[in-house]
Amino acid sequence: MADIETPKETVKKAAKSAAPKFEAPKFEAPKVVVPEVFREMAEKSVEQAKEGYARIRTAAEEATDVVEDTYIQATRGLTEFNMKAIEALRDNVNSSFDFARELLAAKSLSEAVELSATHMRQQFETLAAQAKDFSALAQKLAADAAEPMKASVTKNIKLN
Repeated sequence: MADIETPKETVKKAAKSAAPKFEAPKFEAPKVVVPEVFREMAEKSVEQAKEGYARIRTAAEEATDVVEDTYIQATRGLTEFNMKAIEALRDNVNSSFDFARELLAAKSLSEAVELSATHMRQQFETLAAQAKDFSALAQKLAADAAEPMKASVTKNIKLN
């Protein structure tokens, strides 16, 4: 019974056999001869692009190195500055405790006033010296941090 065709299958077979066969035309790619001049230009362009990429890559790597060096230098400088600030803070706190101890040991009001005036003068001198030291250190650190960038710019100017 499986060999019996249904009317629907018969119609499909008849329609297929009656329909013309359609095939897409076969087009062959034209054989174009590229002149040697164009081929050389294309090869030269590819070579120039490779050289340009290599220069850009090298410049990017150098710039990254400069930024890393600058960051490292700045980090070292800030660490040095912070250590100096902690040292100054420790000195100032110790001076204040010494003053408080001396003030409590004063026998008279005039001695307390004299200690207070002496302490204020010493603190003013100390703070002025610390400010001068911090200013000099900050200038040195800024110059040191900028050195890798400065060296890179100088090198690039000399190359061009």
